[in-house]
Amino acid sequence: MDHARTRDFVEQMWDDDIVPRLVEYIRIPNKSPMFDADWAKHGYMEDATQLLANWAKRQPVKGMTVEIVRLEGRTPLIFIEIPSHAGGDGDGGAAAADDARADTVLLYGHLDKQPEMTGWDADLGPWLPVIKGDKLYGRGGADDGYALFGSLAAIQALQDQGKPHCRAVILIEACEESGSYDLPFYVDHLATRIGKPSLVVCLDSGCGNYEQLWCTTSLRGLAGGNLRVDVLEEGVHSGDASGIVPSSFRILRQLLARIEDVETGRITLEALHATIPPERIEQAKKAAEVLGREVYAKFPFVEGMRPALDDLAELVLQRTWRPALSVTGAEGWPPLGNAGNVLRPYTALKLSMRLPPTVDGKTAGEALRRTLLANPPYGARVSFELEKSSTGWNAPAMSPWLAQAIDHASRHAFGAPAMFMGEGGTIPFMGMLGEKFPGAQFMITGVLGPHSNAHGPNEFLHIPTGKRVTMAVAQVIAEHYEASKKGLTRGVGVAAGGARFGDHGCC
Repeated sequence: MDHARTRDFVEQMWDDDIVPRLVEYIRIPNKSPMFDADWAKHGYMEDATQLLANWAKRQPVKGMTVEIVRLEGRTPLIFIEIPSHAGGDGDGGAAAADDARADTVLLYGHLDKQPEMTGWDADLGPWLPVIKGDKLYGRGGADDGYALFGSLAAIQALQDQGKPHCRAVILIEACEESGSYDLPFYVDHLATRIGKPSLVVCLDSGCGNYEQLWCTTSLRGLAGGNLRVDVLEEGVHSGDASGIVPSSFRILRQLLARIEDVETGRITLEALHATIPPERIEQAKKAAEVLGREVYAKFPFVEGMRPALDDLAELVLQRTWRPALSVTGAEGWPPLGNAGNVLRPYTALKLSMRLPPTVDGKTAGEALRRTLLANPPYGARVSFELEKSSTGWNAPAMSPWLAQAIDHASRHAFGAPAMFMGEGGTIPFMGMLGEKFPGAQFMITGVLGPHSNAHGPNEFLHIPTGKRVTMAVAQVIAEHYEASKKGLTRGVGVAAGGARFGDHGCC
């Protein structure tokens, strides 16, 4: 490849076309169904879907078809199919159908967004796109609106130089932030059209810094839901009842102490722990060496606050391979300015339990439920509604051709070697694909780096990293074609017509 030409092509496409479209996309409050139950009525999801699909249809990609697929009662999915291209200036054309479907690159992203969250700077907002320097602020640009644009730009960069590539399929779903519960039905519905991917490229992950390409080697699972304690039918005078009626909040504290050590934060349920593979420990050490204090300094600590541990490698493992509890919401509390002397009738908390990549989500969720509901203190009414139980993902061993391609891509696009590290978040699609295509190779990367603050206030997309990731994807797809010619990408395992995702339940 002519890497200077690739850089010029990608940078111009981002500046002239992609960034302006992302500005439009950020304006659309297309919150994921978990945060907007009336998403179909409000129409924002449809607006975002049409914006991305219409842009894709305008792109001069040889032989490409773009379709919005709809299943009854489910969020839409954008399905893009691009035939294999033999290179040169002609149309190239698809290879024989069987050969094309036997060696496919599957590129993935999503278009739904997290809710607004409070704390945005005065001149910023979730649906207010603002460009400051090399950052595009607003909800969803980096998580994960850029994925479709970057995927198609990478393929166009190859075709611009007459470079060959294998058949490609792009899937853009619309409920990832709600656990991807619609996606298994679409993947089963489209099984014969998807084919048998030998390479999966996911652009929904993070990066340790903005100076090199970071590839994700594992993702944590998630078990979460609503824990509620009721002690009274209605609120009563706290002076009259306190000391007689146990506080619902104190009972909640007792229940949480069953699963978490309050002094250290260690999760005490052994069923939620897993053995960390030695290679992941070594990757954590290397990542800590490269990142240094940025392992924790990327977070907006208040003055005087320090991280949970001093050992940097252990902090990486804490974030990627150990269970951790977060309380992300609460009900039953009046605002401070309206809080009278009342012993409240109930307290409810939303719990988010991150799980090691190899712990089964359903098993963990049931262990959590049993522990929280057993023997309610004082006979209080305790309920736990399990909303999510997603299994994480641990990448298969990387083939030499892909390890080499990723390193080449990082050096050409970033001028530095590639890095590998687990991520603390969850991408349910990866576990699904890992089960369905056990022989496929994975390139999981993204633009969510230091201070980009996905899901929180002041979220931004680092535009130069978006460009470089696009260049890197183009390089890997090009080397995938060369590996395919040599037979190095064969053995993708279970065909798409094999086990149905629905047989195993949603993630």
